Amino acid sequence: MKTSLSIKKIGIIAALAGFAVLTAAFALCLYVKRWELSAICGILWVYYIFKMYGLYTSNIKKIVFTLDALENKDYSFRFDTANVTPEDKKANETLNKIKQIVQKASSEAKEREKYYEQIIDSVDTGIITMDANGNILQNNRQALKLLGLSVLTHYSQLKYVSEKLEKEIESIQPGERIQVSFQDEMGTKNLSVNAASSTLNNGKVRIIAINDIENELDVNELDSWIKLIRVLTHEIMNSVTPITSLSETLLSKAGNSEPEIREGLSIINKTSNELTQFVENYRKFTHIPTPVPHPFYIMDFSERMKRIALEQNKAGNINIDISIVPEDLMVYADENLIAHVMTNLLKNAIQAITESNIGNNIRIDGRCGENEAIIIDISDDGPVIPEDVAEHIFIPFFTTKKEGNGIGLSLSRQIMRLSGGTLTMKTNPSNRLTVFTMRFK
Repeated sequence: MKTSLSIKKIGIIAALAGFAVLTAAFALCLYVKRWELSAICGILWVYYIFKMYGLYTSNIKKIVFTLDALENKDYSFRFDTANVTPEDKKANETLNKIKQIVQKASSEAKEREKYYEQIIDSVDTGIITMDANGNILQNNRQALKLLGLSVLTHYSQLKYVSEKLEKEIESIQPGERIQVSFQDEMGTKNLSVNAASSTLNNGKVRIIAINDIENELDVNELDSWIKLIRVLTHEIMNSVTPITSLSETLLSKAGNSEPEIREGLSIINKTSNELTQFVENYRKFTHIPTPVPHPFYIMDFSERMKRIALEQNKAGNINIDISIVPEDLMVYADENLIAHVMTNLLKNAIQAITESNIGNNIRIDGRCGENEAIIIDISDDGPVIPEDVAEHIFIPFFTTKKEGNGIGLSLSRQIMRLSGGTLTMKTNPSNRLTVFTMRFK
Protein backbone atom coordinates (compact mmCIF):
# COMPACT_ATOMS: atom_id res chain seq x y z
CA MET A 1 0.00 0.00 0.00
CA LYS A 2 2.85 2.44 0.84
CA THR A 3 4.59 1.63 -2.45
CA SER A 4 1.39 2.30 -4.43
CA LEU A 5 0.93 5.64 -2.66
CA SER A 6 4.56 6.58 -3.36
CA ILE A 7 4.20 5.74 -7.04
CA LYS A 8 1.00 7.78 -7.17
CA LYS A 9 2.75 10.76 -5.53
CA ILE A 10 5.71 10.47 -7.89
CA GLY A 11 3.34 10.42 -10.88
CA ILE A 12 1.52 13.54 -9.68
CA ILE A 13 4.78 15.35 -8.95
CA ALA A 14 6.18 14.38 -12.36
CA ALA A 15 3.02 15.60 -14.12
CA LEU A 16 3.11 18.92 -12.26
CA ALA A 17 6.83 19.27 -12.90
CA GLY A 18 6.32 18.68 -16.62
CA PHE A 19 3.53 21.21 -16.70
CA ALA A 20 5.70 23.75 -14.81
CA VAL A 21 8.72 23.22 -17.11
CA LEU A 22 6.67 23.72 -20.28
CA THR A 23 4.97 26.80 -18.80
CA ALA A 24 8.34 28.30 -17.78
CA ALA A 25 9.93 27.54 -21.18
CA PHE A 26 7.02 29.14 -23.01
CA ALA A 27 7.22 32.27 -20.83
CA LEU A 28 11.01 32.52 -21.25
CA CYS A 29 10.81 32.28 -25.03
CA LEU A 30 8.25 35.06 -25.09
CA TYR A 31 10.42 37.14 -22.83
CA VAL A 32 13.50 36.84 -25.03
CA LYS A 33 11.34 37.21 -28.13
CA ARG A 34 12.25 33.87 -29.61
CA TRP A 35 8.99 33.51 -31.48
CA GLU A 36 9.79 30.22 -33.17
CA LEU A 37 10.67 28.55 -29.88
CA SER A 38 7.66 30.23 -28.25
CA ALA A 39 5.37 28.67 -30.84
CA ILE A 40 6.93 25.26 -30.35
CA CYS A 41 6.68 25.52 -26.54
CA GLY A 42 3.06 26.72 -26.86
CA ILE A 43 2.18 23.77 -29.07
CA LEU A 44 3.86 21.36 -26.64
CA TRP A 45 2.09 23.04 -23.72
CA VAL A 46 -1.34 22.68 -25.36
CA TYR A 47 -0.56 19.08 -26.38
CA TYR A 48 0.49 18.27 -22.81
CA ILE A 49 -2.74 19.75 -21.40
CA PHE A 50 -4.89 17.75 -23.84
CA LYS A 51 -2.84 14.60 -23.15
CA MET A 52 -3.29 14.92 -19.40
CA TYR A 53 -7.02 15.68 -19.83
CA GLY A 54 -7.45 12.66 -22.15
CA LEU A 55 -5.69 10.38 -19.66
CA TYR A 56 -7.88 11.72 -16.88
CA THR A 57 -11.17 11.29 -18.78
CA SER A 58 -10.12 7.80 -20.01
CA ASN A 59 -9.53 6.62 -16.46
CA ILE A 60 -12.79 8.18 -15.29
CA LYS A 61 -14.69 6.35 -18.04
CA LYS A 62 -13.06 3.04 -17.09
CA ILE A 63 -13.91 3.58 -13.43
CA VAL A 64 -17.55 4.39 -14.26
CA PHE A 65 -17.75 1.36 -16.57
CA THR A 66 -16.30 -0.88 -13.84
CA LEU A 67 -18.75 0.34 -11.21
CA ASP A 68 -21.74 -0.14 -13.55
CA ALA A 69 -20.62 -3.65 -14.47
CA LEU A 70 -20.08 -4.65 -10.83
CA GLU A 71 -23.46 -3.21 -9.85
CA ASN A 72 -25.10 -5.40 -12.54
CA LYS A 73 -23.02 -8.42 -11.47
CA ASP A 74 -21.27 -8.57 -14.85
CA TYR A 75 -17.78 -9.95 -14.32
CA SER A 76 -16.97 -10.77 -17.94
CA PHE A 77 -14.89 -7.64 -18.62
CA ARG A 78 -11.10 -7.35 -18.34
CA PHE A 79 -8.89 -4.35 -19.10
CA ASP A 80 -5.80 -4.84 -21.23
CA THR A 81 -2.49 -4.71 -19.37
CA ALA A 82 -0.12 -5.57 -22.21
CA ASN A 83 -0.31 -3.13 -25.11
CA VAL A 84 -0.84 0.06 -23.10
CA THR A 85 1.19 2.83 -21.54
CA PRO A 86 2.69 2.32 -18.07
CA GLU A 87 0.09 4.69 -16.60
CA ASP A 88 -2.82 2.82 -18.22
CA LYS A 89 -1.31 -0.50 -17.26
CA LYS A 90 -1.25 0.44 -13.58
CA ALA A 91 -4.82 1.73 -13.70
CA ASN A 92 -6.07 -1.33 -15.62
CA GLU A 93 -4.36 -3.75 -13.22
CA THR A 94 -6.01 -1.99 -10.27
CA LEU A 95 -9.49 -2.14 -11.83
CA ASN A 96 -9.03 -5.82 -12.76
CA LYS A 97 -8.03 -6.57 -9.19
CA ILE A 98 -11.11 -4.77 -7.83
CA LYS A 99 -13.28 -6.86 -10.16
CA GLN A 100 -11.67 -10.11 -8.92
CA ILE A 101 -12.22 -9.17 -5.27
CA VAL A 102 -15.90 -8.31 -5.81
CA GLN A 103 -16.46 -11.42 -7.97
CA LYS A 104 -14.94 -13.66 -5.31
CA ALA A 105 -17.09 -12.08 -2.57
CA SER A 106 -20.23 -12.49 -4.72
CA SER A 107 -19.40 -16.14 -5.44
CA GLU A 108 -18.86 -16.87 -1.75
CA ALA A 109 -22.16 -15.16 -0.88
CA LYS A 110 -24.02 -17.32 -3.44
CA GLU A 111 -22.45 -20.48 -2.04
CA ARG A 112 -23.51 -19.52 1.50
CA GLU A 113 -27.02 -18.70 0.30
CA LYS A 114 -27.29 -22.07 -1.47
CA TYR A 115 -25.99 -23.81 1.65
CA TYR A 116 -28.61 -22.11 3.84
CA GLU A 117 -31.36 -22.93 1.31
CA GLN A 118 -30.42 -26.62 1.45
CA ILE A 119 -30.59 -26.54 5.23
CA ILE A 120 -34.01 -24.85 5.16
CA ASP A 121 -35.31 -27.32 2.57
CA SER A 122 -34.27 -30.27 4.74
CA VAL A 123 -36.39 -29.32 7.78
CA ASP A 124 -39.94 -30.53 8.44
CA THR A 125 -41.17 -27.01 9.19
CA GLY A 126 -42.53 -24.83 6.40
CA ILE A 127 -40.64 -21.52 6.16
CA ILE A 128 -41.92 -18.40 4.37
CA THR A 129 -40.32 -14.94 4.38
CA MET A 130 -42.26 -11.93 3.06
CA ASP A 131 -41.71 -8.20 2.83
CA ALA A 132 -44.01 -5.43 4.05
CA ASN A 133 -46.02 -5.60 0.79
CA GLY A 134 -46.70 -9.31 1.11
CA ASN A 135 -44.22 -10.37 -1.58
CA ILE A 136 -42.70 -13.78 -0.87
CA LEU A 137 -38.93 -13.48 -0.71
CA GLN A 138 -38.23 -17.12 0.04
CA ASN A 139 -40.01 -20.37 0.88
CA ASN A 140 -38.91 -23.95 1.29
CA ARG A 141 -40.37 -27.15 -0.18
CA GLN A 142 -42.11 -28.11 3.07
CA ALA A 143 -44.11 -24.86 3.04
CA LEU A 144 -45.40 -25.57 -0.48
CA LYS A 145 -46.15 -29.16 0.52
CA LEU A 146 -48.16 -28.17 3.60
CA LEU A 147 -50.08 -25.54 1.64
CA GLY A 148 -50.62 -27.76 -1.40
CA LEU A 149 -49.11 -25.20 -3.78
CA SER A 150 -46.53 -25.56 -6.53
CA VAL A 151 -45.42 -21.91 -6.40
CA LEU A 152 -45.91 -19.00 -3.99
CA THR A 153 -44.97 -15.42 -4.92
CA HIS A 154 -47.44 -13.35 -2.84
CA TYR A 155 -49.35 -14.11 0.34
CA SER A 156 -52.66 -13.34 -1.44
CA GLN A 157 -52.26 -16.64 -3.32
CA LEU A 158 -53.10 -18.35 -0.02
CA LYS A 159 -56.77 -17.55 -0.63
CA TYR A 160 -56.80 -20.41 -3.14
CA VAL A 161 -55.87 -22.70 -0.25
CA SER A 162 -58.06 -21.09 2.41
CA GLU A 163 -59.36 -17.53 2.80
CA LYS A 164 -59.13 -17.99 6.55
CA LEU A 165 -55.46 -18.95 6.27
CA GLU A 166 -54.78 -15.90 4.06
CA LYS A 167 -56.33 -13.52 6.60
CA GLU A 168 -54.54 -15.11 9.55
CA ILE A 169 -51.12 -14.91 7.92
CA GLU A 170 -51.81 -11.33 6.80
CA SER A 171 -52.62 -10.24 10.34
CA ILE A 172 -50.24 -12.38 12.43
CA GLN A 173 -47.69 -10.29 14.33
CA PRO A 174 -44.08 -11.18 15.23
CA GLY A 175 -43.97 -13.31 18.36
CA GLU A 176 -47.52 -14.62 17.92
CA ARG A 177 -48.49 -18.26 17.49
CA ILE A 178 -51.87 -19.30 16.09
CA GLN A 179 -53.62 -22.48 14.94
CA VAL A 180 -55.54 -22.57 11.67
CA SER A 181 -57.90 -25.33 10.51
CA PHE A 182 -59.27 -25.59 6.97
CA GLN A 183 -60.48 -28.14 4.43
CA ASP A 184 -58.59 -29.21 1.32
CA GLU A 185 -58.70 -32.20 -1.02
CA MET A 186 -57.00 -34.32 1.65
CA GLY A 187 -59.58 -33.46 4.34
CA THR A 188 -59.12 -31.26 7.40
CA LYS A 189 -55.73 -29.66 7.96
CA ASN A 190 -54.61 -28.25 11.30
CA LEU A 191 -51.62 -25.94 11.04
CA SER A 192 -49.60 -24.19 13.69
CA VAL A 193 -48.30 -20.79 12.46
CA ASN A 194 -45.50 -18.82 14.16
CA ALA A 195 -44.24 -15.38 13.16
CA ALA A 196 -40.96 -13.54 13.67
CA SER A 197 -39.44 -10.37 12.20
CA SER A 198 -36.06 -9.35 10.87
CA THR A 199 -34.38 -6.70 8.73
CA LEU A 200 -33.16 -7.38 5.19
CA ASN A 201 -31.71 -4.74 2.83
CA ASN A 202 -32.90 -1.98 5.17
CA GLY A 203 -36.46 -3.28 5.04
CA LYS A 204 -38.62 -5.18 7.52
CA VAL A 205 -39.44 -8.80 6.69
CA ARG A 206 -41.66 -11.34 8.43
CA ILE A 207 -40.63 -14.95 8.86
CA ILE A 208 -43.56 -17.39 8.99
CA ALA A 209 -43.04 -20.93 10.33
CA ILE A 210 -45.75 -23.51 9.56
CA ASN A 211 -46.17 -26.97 11.12
CA ASP A 212 -48.78 -29.66 10.50
CA ILE A 213 -49.99 -30.45 14.01
CA GLU A 214 -52.66 -32.86 12.74
CA ASN A 215 -50.06 -35.49 11.91
CA GLU A 216 -48.39 -34.90 15.27
CA LEU A 217 -51.72 -35.38 17.04
CA ASP A 218 -52.43 -38.53 15.02
CA VAL A 219 -49.01 -39.98 15.78
CA ASN A 220 -49.25 -39.20 19.51
CA GLU A 221 -52.78 -40.59 19.68
CA LEU A 222 -51.75 -43.71 17.79
CA ASP A 223 -48.73 -44.24 20.04
CA SER A 224 -50.97 -43.92 23.09
CA TRP A 225 -53.36 -46.54 21.73
CA ILE A 226 -50.50 -48.89 20.93
CA LYS A 227 -49.14 -48.61 24.47
CA LEU A 228 -52.61 -49.13 25.94
CA ILE A 229 -53.32 -52.16 23.75
CA ARG A 230 -49.99 -53.74 24.61
CA VAL A 231 -50.74 -53.40 28.32
CA LEU A 232 -54.29 -54.70 27.95
CA THR A 233 -53.36 -57.66 25.78
CA HIS A 234 -50.54 -58.59 28.15
CA GLU A 235 -52.77 -58.44 31.23
CA ILE A 236 -55.70 -60.20 29.58
CA MET A 237 -53.53 -62.98 28.17
CA ASN A 238 -51.93 -63.52 31.57
CA SER A 239 -55.41 -63.97 33.06
CA VAL A 240 -57.09 -65.93 30.28
CA THR A 241 -54.34 -68.41 29.41
CA PRO A 242 -54.54 -70.28 32.79
CA ILE A 243 -58.35 -70.41 32.51
CA THR A 244 -58.15 -71.96 29.04
CA SER A 245 -55.55 -74.47 30.11
CA LEU A 246 -57.38 -75.38 33.32
CA SER A 247 -60.76 -75.80 31.58
CA GLU A 248 -59.21 -78.10 28.96
CA THR A 249 -57.61 -80.20 31.72
CA LEU A 250 -60.86 -80.48 33.67
CA LEU A 251 -62.79 -81.41 30.52
CA SER A 252 -60.35 -84.21 29.76
CA LYS A 253 -60.78 -85.58 33.28
CA ALA A 254 -64.52 -85.04 33.54
CA GLY A 255 -65.33 -88.21 31.62
CA ASN A 256 -69.01 -89.06 32.14
CA SER A 257 -69.52 -86.44 34.84
CA GLU A 258 -72.78 -84.65 35.23
CA PRO A 259 -73.86 -82.95 31.97
CA GLU A 260 -74.21 -79.59 33.69
CA ILE A 261 -70.57 -79.69 34.81
CA ARG A 262 -69.33 -80.68 31.35
CA GLU A 263 -71.49 -78.01 29.72
CA GLY A 264 -70.20 -75.36 32.12
CA LEU A 265 -66.59 -76.36 31.50
CA SER A 266 -67.21 -76.33 27.74
CA ILE A 267 -68.65 -72.82 27.91
CA ILE A 268 -65.71 -71.63 29.99
CA ASN A 269 -63.25 -73.19 27.55
CA LYS A 270 -65.01 -71.84 24.47
CA THR A 271 -65.32 -68.34 25.94
CA SER A 272 -61.69 -68.22 26.99
CA ASN A 273 -60.58 -69.39 23.52
CA GLU A 274 -62.73 -66.72 21.88
CA LEU A 275 -61.30 -64.10 24.20
CA THR A 276 -57.79 -65.29 23.37
CA GLN A 277 -58.53 -64.96 19.66
CA PHE A 278 -60.03 -61.54 20.28
CA VAL A 279 -56.87 -60.39 22.04
CA GLU A 280 -54.68 -61.86 19.29
CA ASN A 281 -56.50 -59.69 16.74
CA TYR A 282 -55.60 -56.58 18.72
CA ARG A 283 -52.06 -57.78 19.21
CA LYS A 284 -51.64 -57.64 15.42
CA PHE A 285 -52.16 -53.88 15.65
CA THR A 286 -49.03 -53.49 17.79
CA HIS A 287 -46.87 -56.07 16.04
CA ILE A 288 -46.97 -55.17 12.36
CA PRO A 289 -43.91 -56.56 10.57
CA THR A 290 -41.34 -54.07 9.37
CA PRO A 291 -42.23 -53.06 5.79
CA VAL A 292 -39.99 -54.43 3.05
CA PRO A 293 -40.66 -51.97 0.21
CA HIS A 294 -40.15 -52.60 -3.48
CA PRO A 295 -41.65 -50.96 -6.59
CA PHE A 296 -44.82 -52.46 -8.08
CA TYR A 297 -47.39 -51.41 -10.67
CA ILE A 298 -50.60 -50.02 -9.18
CA MET A 299 -52.75 -51.13 -12.14
CA ASP A 300 -51.83 -54.83 -11.86
CA PHE A 301 -52.08 -54.62 -8.07
CA SER A 302 -55.56 -53.02 -8.20
CA GLU A 303 -56.85 -55.58 -10.71
CA ARG A 304 -55.72 -58.38 -8.41
CA MET A 305 -57.30 -56.74 -5.36
CA LYS A 306 -60.56 -56.29 -7.30
CA ARG A 307 -60.79 -59.98 -8.20
CA ILE A 308 -60.03 -61.08 -4.65
CA ALA A 309 -62.56 -58.66 -3.10
CA LEU A 310 -65.42 -59.66 -5.43
CA GLU A 311 -64.72 -63.34 -4.95
CA GLN A 312 -64.35 -63.27 -1.17
CA ASN A 313 -67.43 -61.11 -0.57
CA LYS A 314 -69.68 -62.66 -3.25
CA ALA A 315 -70.51 -59.18 -4.53
CA GLY A 316 -72.16 -60.06 -7.83
CA ASN A 317 -74.18 -56.85 -8.11
CA ILE A 318 -71.32 -54.46 -7.36
CA ASN A 319 -69.13 -52.79 -9.98
CA ILE A 320 -65.51 -51.97 -9.22
CA ASP A 321 -63.99 -49.57 -11.76
CA ILE A 322 -60.26 -48.89 -11.90
CA SER A 323 -58.59 -45.76 -13.26
CA ILE A 324 -54.80 -45.42 -12.94
CA VAL A 325 -53.13 -42.44 -14.61
CA PRO A 326 -50.68 -43.11 -16.09
CA GLU A 327 -51.29 -46.83 -16.52
CA ASP A 328 -47.66 -47.67 -15.69
CA LEU A 329 -47.81 -45.72 -12.40
CA MET A 330 -45.69 -47.39 -9.73
CA VAL A 331 -45.41 -47.11 -5.96
CA TYR A 332 -42.51 -48.02 -3.71
CA ALA A 333 -43.93 -49.88 -0.71
CA ASP A 334 -44.43 -53.30 0.88
CA GLU A 335 -46.97 -54.88 -1.52
CA ASN A 336 -48.17 -57.50 0.98
CA LEU A 337 -48.91 -54.93 3.69
CA ILE A 338 -50.58 -52.52 1.24
CA ALA A 339 -52.68 -55.45 -0.01
CA HIS A 340 -54.00 -55.84 3.52
CA VAL A 341 -55.04 -52.15 3.55
CA MET A 342 -56.68 -52.32 0.12
CA THR A 343 -58.49 -55.57 0.94
CA ASN A 344 -59.90 -54.08 4.13
CA LEU A 345 -61.09 -50.88 2.38
CA LEU A 346 -62.76 -52.79 -0.46
CA LYS A 347 -64.35 -55.23 1.99
CA ASN A 348 -65.81 -52.36 4.05
CA ALA A 349 -67.18 -50.68 0.92
CA ILE A 350 -68.79 -53.89 -0.34
CA GLN A 351 -70.33 -54.64 3.06
CA ALA A 352 -71.71 -51.09 3.38
CA ILE A 353 -73.39 -51.31 -0.04
CA THR A 354 -74.66 -54.87 0.43
CA GLU A 355 -76.10 -54.37 3.91
CA SER A 356 -77.84 -51.10 3.06
CA ASN A 357 -78.94 -51.83 -0.51
CA ILE A 358 -77.75 -48.32 -1.37
CA GLY A 359 -75.46 -47.83 -4.36
CA ASN A 360 -73.52 -50.40 -6.32
CA ASN A 361 -70.33 -48.67 -7.51
CA ILE A 362 -66.79 -48.69 -6.15
CA ARG A 363 -63.85 -46.90 -7.78
CA ILE A 364 -60.11 -47.25 -7.43
CA ASP A 365 -58.32 -44.13 -8.70
CA GLY A 366 -54.55 -43.84 -8.78
CA ARG A 367 -52.57 -40.74 -9.71
CA CYS A 368 -49.41 -38.80 -9.07
CA GLY A 369 -50.09 -35.78 -6.86
CA GLU A 370 -48.03 -32.76 -5.95
CA ASN A 371 -44.43 -33.23 -4.82
CA GLU A 372 -44.43 -36.63 -6.61
CA ALA A 373 -46.74 -38.16 -4.00
CA ILE A 374 -48.60 -41.30 -5.13
CA ILE A 375 -52.30 -41.18 -4.29
CA ILE A 376 -54.84 -44.02 -4.40
CA ASP A 377 -58.51 -43.24 -3.74
CA ILE A 378 -61.06 -45.96 -2.91
CA SER A 379 -64.55 -44.46 -3.18
CA ASP A 380 -68.07 -45.89 -3.04
CA ASP A 381 -71.61 -44.58 -3.48
CA GLY A 382 -73.00 -46.48 -0.54
CA PRO A 383 -74.46 -44.86 2.58
CA VAL A 384 -72.54 -41.80 3.73
CA ILE A 385 -70.81 -42.21 7.07
CA PRO A 386 -72.35 -39.84 9.66
CA GLU A 387 -70.08 -37.10 10.99
CA ASP A 388 -70.23 -38.37 14.58
CA VAL A 389 -69.10 -41.80 13.36
CA ALA A 390 -66.49 -40.48 10.90
CA GLU A 391 -64.61 -38.80 13.75
CA HIS A 392 -63.92 -42.15 15.40
CA ILE A 393 -63.51 -44.68 12.58
CA PHE A 394 -59.71 -44.87 12.93
CA ILE A 395 -59.79 -45.36 16.72
CA PRO A 396 -58.98 -48.92 17.84
CA PHE A 397 -61.95 -50.84 19.34
CA PHE A 398 -64.47 -48.52 17.65
CA THR A 399 -66.95 -50.26 15.35
CA THR A 400 -70.56 -49.95 14.20
CA LYS A 401 -70.77 -53.56 12.99
CA LYS A 402 -72.39 -56.27 15.07
CA GLU A 403 -69.56 -58.69 14.37
CA GLY A 404 -66.78 -56.13 13.95
CA ASN A 405 -63.79 -55.86 16.22
CA GLY A 406 -62.84 -52.25 15.43
CA ILE A 407 -59.31 -53.15 14.36
CA GLY A 408 -59.44 -53.04 10.54
CA LEU A 409 -59.18 -49.33 9.82
CA SER A 410 -56.88 -48.57 12.75
CA LEU A 411 -54.58 -51.39 11.60
CA SER A 412 -54.71 -50.09 8.01
CA ARG A 413 -53.76 -46.60 9.14
CA GLN A 414 -50.91 -47.99 11.21
CA ILE A 415 -49.62 -49.89 8.15
CA MET A 416 -49.73 -46.70 6.06
CA ARG A 417 -47.94 -44.81 8.80
CA LEU A 418 -45.15 -47.41 8.96
CA SER A 419 -44.96 -47.24 5.15
CA GLY A 420 -44.25 -43.52 5.34
CA GLY A 421 -47.73 -42.56 4.11
CA THR A 422 -51.17 -41.59 5.37
CA LEU A 423 -54.72 -42.92 5.27
CA THR A 424 -57.55 -40.41 5.45
CA MET A 425 -61.29 -40.39 4.83
CA LYS A 426 -63.72 -37.74 3.63
CA THR A 427 -67.36 -37.80 2.62
CA ASN A 428 -69.35 -35.81 0.11
CA PRO A 429 -73.06 -35.96 0.99
CA SER A 430 -74.05 -34.02 -2.14
CA ASN A 431 -73.08 -36.86 -4.48
CA ARG A 432 -73.18 -39.57 -1.77
CA LEU A 433 -69.53 -40.54 -1.92
CA THR A 434 -67.22 -41.89 0.76
CA VAL A 435 -63.55 -41.65 -0.21
CA PHE A 436 -60.61 -43.27 1.55
CA THR A 437 -57.27 -41.86 0.39
CA MET A 438 -53.96 -43.71 0.61
CA ARG A 439 -51.13 -41.25 0.14
CA PHE A 440 -47.52 -42.38 -0.32
CA LYS A 441 -45.07 -39.49 0.23
